[in-house]
Amino acid sequence: MTSWQVGLVCNAIIMVAYLLITLAIVVPLARSHQLRTNPLGAATGAIFFTCSVHHGAHALHMLLPAFGVGDDQGLAMRAAWGWPLALWDVVGALTAMYYWTLRRNYSSLMHGAQLFDDLRQRERQALELHDSVLQGLVVAKMALDLNQPGRSQEALASSIEAASRIITDLLGNGADGHSLVRSTPALLEKPVTPGEPTP
Repeated sequence: MTSWQVGLVCNAIIMVAYLLITLAIVVPLARSHQLRTNPLGAATGAIFFTCSVHHGAHALHMLLPAFGVGDDQGLAMRAAWGWPLALWDVVGALTAMYYWTLRRNYSSLMHGAQLFDDLRQRERQALELHDSVLQGLVVAKMALDLNQPGRSQEALASSIEAASRIITDLLGNGADGHSLVRSTPALLEKPVTPGEPTP
């Protein structure tokens, strides 16, 4: 098999793989009416589609001279398609096929537009964290104002528990806590010593 034939076959494989990736991204977005509201997903699908057309055009130009069509361009492309390009096409085709083996292993990516829904889910979780903590702090302050320290302690404990649960969900069960370090220390008010006047 010559170098251009290897290039033709590999480019055809890449074209099909990229086209299928495009459909795997765009179809769930279209079904969930996210094509306009999810620019990241739509752009990702568009990138794979343009790459599919690009590789398909290479394969088509090298194939057409076999049918007596586009001889000049096709023959010139065949002559220019040396082994360095052909071997790189082999890498590209293997990578595209490897991607589909990963999609089978990570089946959760196959259901809906979950790959691009992740950011929205995290935004909802962050809003839930804010809401839960804020409500708990409001209840705790009201309880202190009403001289109900027990109720205040319960509200604070509930807020801390809710915040801890939501943060754990945000980080995921597999997160490595040692790799997640703040860039700056938390800013805390100076604790008030009993008997010390508050500012």
